[in-house]
Amino acid sequence: MLVTQQPVLRRFWYPVIPMAQLDDGPKPFRLLNQDLVLWLDSQGKPQAAEDRCAHRSARLSLGWVEGDNIVCPYHGWNYDGTGACKKIPQTPDRPAGRAKVPAFKAEERYGYVWVCLGEPLTDIPDMPEAREPGYRMFHQFHEVWRTAGLRLMENSFDNAHFSFVHRESFGQFDKPIPADLNIKEGEYGFHFETKAPVNNPESQKKLLQMDSDTTVRHMTSNWYMPFGRRLNIRYPNGLVHSIVTYATPIDDEHSMICQWAFRSDTEEEAPEAEIIAFDRQVTEEDKRVLESTDYDVPLDTASGEEKHMPSDQPGMVMRKMMKALLERFGESEARSDHARIPVKQEKAS
Repeated sequence: MLVTQQPVLRRFWYPVIPMAQLDDGPKPFRLLNQDLVLWLDSQGKPQAAEDRCAHRSARLSLGWVEGDNIVCPYHGWNYDGTGACKKIPQTPDRPAGRAKVPAFKAEERYGYVWVCLGEPLTDIPDMPEAREPGYRMFHQFHEVWRTAGLRLMENSFDNAHFSFVHRESFGQFDKPIPADLNIKEGEYGFHFETKAPVNNPESQKKLLQMDSDTTVRHMTSNWYMPFGRRLNIRYPNGLVHSIVTYATPIDDEHSMICQWAFRSDTEEEAPEAEIIAFDRQVTEEDKRVLESTDYDVPLDTASGEEKHMPSDQPGMVMRKMMKALLERFGESEARSDHARIPVKQEKAS
């Protein structure tokens, strides 16, 4: 599936940039091949518009903010959050509203600017830890990976890769049979539950306040269609470590990976920097493999293009649901020219 060729994907919310990065002025971002300029208005609310002046196509992200509006660096044309031109310095006696640029929905949530390019099909997902007492939240990383969002989502719910991809961090290399899992489908995603035995390395013993060499992760997680997940890990001692990861699609080949975490302990019990360091080790292990995969993920699981095994169930459900989403909105799956679609062999007569 080529994400930029599927219009329905423009109707979901995606985190695009940490709010703090807009404190010193407007910033550019490319979402589903749409170039955006992001800025904060006078109330600190994020705004998003096409990163292209209606006059001579200069990038608005090279400009600056004046009150609520973004100012083009070329000739000073001034646009508000609806994309309407409010001021043309060269013709103050003529209405500026004759010029307009496309504007998009933007909201702040969990310290990120979220953007939807179309009419939203869903709300920004609710993260219960953000409103429950006893949890702290911290940003982990925000960077570009050369991988498809669907690849990262499948990986996030794949118990079978622990023993191999994460053998240096928490995976049990000598126990490759994956833990059983349960999935409950919803309209735009699913709920996932599993109990997976894992190693508890020295770097984790202090952070988890557990001395044993192994432990069990009770994971009750959510997939938010199309490319978001909340991984809620509860350990036997009651500690909860919840990681939210989004693969925001930049183009067909690249995703902006946005990750933050909620934690039920304190900074004194487990320093944020050390938690992030371990989680970064895990994500770097994932990144190494995922960047080697093909970005054009086939949704038709029966095509024979990719082979499957029982533990692939979460990914199979994702592909089925994504295919149904496209069909629901009258779309067919867009594929690249290099898609490895098997050639059917004619039976010998």
